[in-house]
Amino acid sequence: MAMNFQIHTIDLNFQGVPESIAAFLVESEEGLVLVETGPHSSLEVLKAGISQLGADWRNISAIFLTHIHLDHAGAAWAISEAANAPVYVHPKGYPHLLDPSKLLASAKMIYGDQMEQLWGTLQPVQEKNLVSVVHGAEIQAAGLVFRAWHTPGHASHHIAWQLADVAFTGDVAGARIQNGMIVPPCPPPDIHLENWQASIALLSELQLQAIYLTHFGKYTSVNSHLAILKETLEQWVQWMKPYALNQTAPKEVLQKFQQYVMESYEQHGMTESQKEKYAKANPLEMNVSGLLRYWQKFGKEA
Repeated sequence: MAMNFQIHTIDLNFQGVPESIAAFLVESEEGLVLVETGPHSSLEVLKAGISQLGADWRNISAIFLTHIHLDHAGAAWAISEAANAPVYVHPKGYPHLLDPSKLLASAKMIYGDQMEQLWGTLQPVQEKNLVSVVHGAEIQAAGLVFRAWHTPGHASHHIAWQLADVAFTGDVAGARIQNGMIVPPCPPPDIHLENWQASIALLSELQLQAIYLTHFGKYTSVNSHLAILKETLEQWVQWMKPYALNQTAPKEVLQKFQQYVMESYEQHGMTESQKEKYAKANPLEMNVSGLLRYWQKFGKEA
């Protein structure tokens, strides 16, 4: 087994905004592995990024997805097809990559005419290349061992991938750009506070030396990062509660939520450039939809 590896963060420059979405190329003596693919609309940027590292994207031996949201997995079908590489995904995400029609339909409902410009297109991953992964499974690729941790909360189909003493955490460890505020991306349809808290607890127990966030990059103060995320997630969920229970109009909620979050950004001393990156990585209107839906679904339990 290969012991040495390098992790390269590839900036997908989503919609012309740097440091909003990443993919990660893991290079060992025995080959190349891709963690996250980003959206199909960024495919050429991804290919160019891999080439700049002196590697050939057609030689990728495996693709690991944290979940099937389009900003993380939208280009998986194209890379897998060209490289004939297996795509490792959560069992709940598996059917949607095999037949992405429902995923496309729901995305089109949200994004309408902007769908193709934002995300590109989505085609099925070939069944021979699609692998459903159970919790705790160890997958060998390029002489390395990747451990799958089912980590719901942001999405029911979420996996954090551990490699040695680091992990690729997708969205379950939140978003943080250029040492800005640590925020929980809360899009619909299946934000779940208690599950997310349990996933944060699981990650805290792994004694990780670093986490790699798709939004965006490497952070090494892992447990303090996770503690802040847990607190902010709780604050955001509780902030939304009265508006959800009073059935306040979403437009009105969005205005108030934008003001609330922008005040937090100001307190963290974030620049206008950082705020723009956060807006691409974690749009506030998606958070309002997701958090309202959480209270509508689980308000009686919470």
